[in-house]
Amino acid sequence: MSALAVLCLLTAVTLALGYANKARCTGPEFNEWGRSGPDYQTRSYRDVCYSDIQNLWVGRDIDRHVFPYVNGGIDEDGSLWGGVVEYPVLTGVLIWAGALFVNTDAGFLLSSALLMAPFGLAVAWWLGRLSRWRALLWAIGPPLVLYADHNWDLPVVASAVAAVFVMHRWRASLARRSTAAAVLLGLGFALKLYPAIFVLPLMLHVFTEGGRDWRGALRVAGSAAATGLLVNVPFALAGFQGWAASFEFQSRRQVDLSTNSVWYWGFRGWTGDDGFQAAMGIVSPGLMLVSFALACWIGWLRFERTGTYPWVQVSAAMLCGFLLLHKVHSPQYTLWLLPFFVLVQVRWGWIAAYLVADFAMCTGIFRWLYLNNEGIPSGVHDGFTAQALMIGVWGRAALLVGLFVAFLSARTTIDERTSGGEVSAETSRHRVRSLG
Repeated sequence: MSALAVLCLLTAVTLALGYANKARCTGPEFNEWGRSGPDYQTRSYRDVCYSDIQNLWVGRDIDRHVFPYVNGGIDEDGSLWGGVVEYPVLTGVLIWAGALFVNTDAGFLLSSALLMAPFGLAVAWWLGRLSRWRALLWAIGPPLVLYADHNWDLPVVASAVAAVFVMHRWRASLARRSTAAAVLLGLGFALKLYPAIFVLPLMLHVFTEGGRDWRGALRVAGSAAATGLLVNVPFALAGFQGWAASFEFQSRRQVDLSTNSVWYWGFRGWTGDDGFQAAMGIVSPGLMLVSFALACWIGWLRFERTGTYPWVQVSAAMLCGFLLLHKVHSPQYTLWLLPFFVLVQVRWGWIAAYLVADFAMCTGIFRWLYLNNEGIPSGVHDGFTAQALMIGVWGRAALLVGLFVAFLSARTTIDERTSGGEVSAETSRHRVRSLG
């Protein structure tokens, strides 16, 4: 317990540093809309303290304290109005709650940081219970400083980690544990969508653990889907146009500088072509589905060899496929991947290299935007800013390919003994095979 308390204390310090980093962009003056000044955008890029939280204070009716989705919509040009934000409904409610008692973007950043901090601490606690000292990667890792208050991602990371925790630490039957995990992944879908992709490997795990348990696998799928529906239906009934606008915004999003993905940096000269954008609407999700299927298939081959379906490792690989191939790769997505560095025993070199590439991307992209906006030469031959950006883009992409393979071939770091001291079923089977 004392070790977990220290872990949470370190996480609290890191979260405070993360807030302080973003708070450099707030104030000291505020205009009539509560926007920081002077030169808010220039400072946010130049000083690398940009935050989506602070930035979206103006332009989504957040500053007007409008409850999201109920009365809003999307215009033909893609502009959202009436309180609609481009995120699933639970994140929209968190955004509304964070803005409820403040009147400036600085107050909004602080209240949002305080609202999300318990989720960051919970992740530290769960990871500590699962993988002990390796959870320091979360507690004192650079991504938590860079991204804890960049966007509203700590709650969704908490939902995904909680699903792993209940599967491996809750002393209950497989049916109850997997159902609870599926509910948590369904809540994650209502926060930021990506935990939904982990439902399939969880289904395969339950199917194989139960001896071709079709009912168990379908129960997992049904529990996750029902949770997502139960959360979304009230918003759809209260204001269908506003609720649907958040999904339409994402479906209409094009490959451009704001998406910051390999599709933009690899095909910048084509992004103005409507045919290219239409093709990306098919190619990107199509290749993601292929990567998901490949990860699940390799996981199945491993099950045939070891007797256990590695759902955590397959989930990590699927996330790599998503991050590499999706049209959008926002900087804070590194927070999604960080718990898997804790939970799966990949080599430290992979982790260090990814964190370096991610830091290069984070600092490079904002400094590059600053140079562009100021009309300062910003080509690869003009200085280290563009070079760091390219190291971040292509280094991160190459590492995601390597991590896809590394995750699927690794074991988890989850402590072999349950909270009651029993050796886990996976470990027992592994030992039996080793003795054989």
